[in-house]
Amino acid sequence: MRGNFRAVFYFLLISALLLSVIGCTQEKPYRPEAKEQTQELQPNSNLKLQQVQTQDRVLTSGTIVEVAHSVIPAVVGISTVEFTRENLWSEPVAVQGVGSGVVVHPDGYILTNDHVVGGKTSKISVIFRNSDELEGVVLWTDPTLDLAVVKVDAFNLAAAPLGSSENLAVGETAIAVGTPLGLQFKHTVTAGIISALNRTVRVPTNLGENFMEDLIQTDASINPGNSGGPLVNIKGEIIGINTIKVTSAEGMGFAIPIDVAKPIIQHFIEEGSYVTPYIGIVGFDREMASYYNRNHYVEEGVYVVELDRNGPAYAAGVRINDIIIMVGDQRVSKMLDLRKTIYSYKVGDRLAIRLIRDGRELTVNMTLVEKPV
Repeated sequence: MRGNFRAVFYFLLISALLLSVIGCTQEKPYRPEAKEQTQELQPNSNLKLQQVQTQDRVLTSGTIVEVAHSVIPAVVGISTVEFTRENLWSEPVAVQGVGSGVVVHPDGYILTNDHVVGGKTSKISVIFRNSDELEGVVLWTDPTLDLAVVKVDAFNLAAAPLGSSENLAVGETAIAVGTPLGLQFKHTVTAGIISALNRTVRVPTNLGENFMEDLIQTDASINPGNSGGPLVNIKGEIIGINTIKVTSAEGMGFAIPIDVAKPIIQHFIEEGSYVTPYIGIVGFDREMASYYNRNHYVEEGVYVVELDRNGPAYAAGVRINDIIIMVGDQRVSKMLDLRKTIYSYKVGDRLAIRLIRDGRELTVNMTLVEKPV
């Protein structure tokens, strides 16, 4: 009798424990959180603990928590459908992709990567934090920069503020937000530091080899699906758009500096459209010139390596081996300077290019044309 009692007792005890484990691990349905309010960021506040107020709770943490709460509402998941090939019956095969983006203006302008929404994409779905889904339209894309602007039909959206990539310092905090590996992991936040600046990475593409210059290197985890999401500083400002990582190493991800995208975004906000201006050169800055043992040519400026003979630079008199040092009234010391200066102009604008040839300075004038497809 006593043995039977013990058996029943242990059976009931084990059953209760199993039920408690099942109850703890049961997945809860997703419910959008209430709109959050964060404190104003204070200089060096990452050195002390602060409280982040929300409507339903108080979180005690440092500024990375504050940054996450301020930036996450502006980050979106981007789901795409692309017909890239045909099956054995010559029927198109749909390939689905997932990436990230960030709202840069409340009227529905979203910045992301070309490799997320470019190519033969036929459908773009933009997924917000509360799981709302809107159709997106590509307004502009540039495979060389790996940047794209997507528009959704919405207003008063949460938008992340644009910072500056000009005065970044190696070692400062860098925070990445995006959708790694799939939509079930959207709004993943990773943090690290800026590991290096002005990196050049050689990237194979469907159109041939591409050199991506002046990239921000970070050890904040960037995984497939993070592409197009923002890299932000400790103030919660966008300093870059995440693009690629080195798969054979740990903690080596790269972001496109936000400064090259700012004039493009400004054109859309002020004019509603943007056509990419073109001068028709391939250039090296100091980093690339050093890589190809041409650093004795480049003390400053951009070294002209190749020219489109049908482009405006060639027509104006620019030649291979010239070193471009000024565009309009702006000095250029690297390809990022050259690009963001050219992108601040419009197709049809006429501007002066100051360059060095065989040790002497001269000025040529060119008219910008639309970038060919």
